[in-house]
Amino acid sequence: MPNEVVHVEKAVNELVDVYRIRCMWFLRPDFYPSTPQERLYVRDQVQRHGDREAYLKAAALRRWLSQPSSATSAGS
Repeated sequence: MPNEVVHVEKAVNELVDVYRIRCMWFLRPDFYPSTPQERLYVRDQVQRHGDREAYLKAAALRRWLSQPSSATSAGS
């Protein structure tokens, strides 16, 4: 499980690097998501404001990003 988390964090950070200017120009230039909620937010921004390729890359992360957020919300 920890390796999956590191893999997902790296994949989201790479998505930020590629689409920061186009999809998240309003965020700090040094912003990288550090929580599951921030990772979901980044994914959503890329899907909303990116092109088709961006949408597909962000969608590929959906399953991995949904797991931690579902686990934390189940106890709420």
